[in-house]
Amino acid sequence: MAKLGTQFAVVAIVGLLLATDSVAQVGRDFRYKGSGGWGTGGQYGKMYDTKTVETVSGEVVSVTKMTPMQGMSTGVHLMLKTDKETVSVHLGPGWYLENQDVKVEPEDKIEVKGSRITFNGKPAIIAAEVRKGSEVLKLRDETGFPVWAAWKSPGDPRHWQ
Repeated sequence: MAKLGTQFAVVAIVGLLLATDSVAQVGRDFRYKGSGGWGTGGQYGKMYDTKTVETVSGEVVSVTKMTPMQGMSTGVHLMLKTDKETVSVHLGPGWYLENQDVKVEPEDKIEVKGSRITFNGKPAIIAAEVRKGSEVLKLRDETGFPVWAAWKSPGDPRHWQ
């Protein structure tokens, strides 16, 4: 009987260790996606300035992938033709945007709210929100904090909390 109890305890401990390692793997994957340089603490994230937030509207000319600064993960960028200019709009990290329901494509009529900055010597907007008809793609809160920084991927155990 004692032998059976010992075997049960060993099996339970091994099972617990395997489950813990599995959760740790998922956690590592989530942190890897993390900010990719797109968080608020990095050089790029600090460029967002709530004092320069404005709203512009127009037609999307192009949507491309870009890496704003060395060491950052790939992001999504679009060119927006307004009544006054064609301006570069930085949306956010590609991995985040690929998982959103709202998709922005060339020839879409959109409204962008975001922080106007100078990027590589040219005007640009770091988007906080994109409106396409009745759809809204939320990218940052009112303080400029990126929504992907608190996003929980479906594979992350914190997703179910």
